[in-house]
Amino acid sequence: MGWLLAFVARLVTGAQGHWKGCPPKAEQRIYFANHQSHLDWVLIWAALPRELRAVTRPIAARDYWTATPFKQWITTAVFNAVYVSRTRTDEQDPLEPLVEALKNGDSLVIFPEGTRSAGGEPQPFKSGLFHLAEQFPDVSLVPAWIDNVQRVMPKGEVVPVPILCTVTFGTPLQLQPGEDKRAFLARARSAVLAARPQVR
Repeated sequence: MGWLLAFVARLVTGAQGHWKGCPPKAEQRIYFANHQSHLDWVLIWAALPRELRAVTRPIAARDYWTATPFKQWITTAVFNAVYVSRTRTDEQDPLEPLVEALKNGDSLVIFPEGTRSAGGEPQPFKSGLFHLAEQFPDVSLVPAWIDNVQRVMPKGEVVPVPILCTVTFGTPLQLQPGEDKRAFLARARSAVLAARPQVR
């Protein structure tokens, strides 16, 4: 089923992966990218080589992706997604399920903006990526730029429109010794923007 869905995603979107800053590699990674559509994580997952898809888990909003039995089945049984809650109490750590997945050796696909952006450039990154980089310094952080997916699945639409999409993977980065949160998040956002294909 995973293979079939990857095929459908590539058929609808093209799902072309361009490895500009690093090769696809069997190592634990956090892929972080701009966020414009509910299809973003499907596109990144489909753009990965098959052997990497098996160990890479997307982050999915619990309220949206468990709203129907089909959505819950596809995110659980096919994509092995990590659910995160967008509403929680003060006592709940929003990073707990991500930390658990990384401790288990999984790779992750995350969107540091925290919400979809309607504009061309990503919004400022939230602190989650910084805290994960702090706790897991040996995990490679790979920036990615998703192009055109907002035209496949515009906000509010339910039927995808076939159009060519690309995912460009940039140069991995790490948290530097003594680097503060604001500087790191600005650098990570710049790394995502640097992966954006140049318009000729």
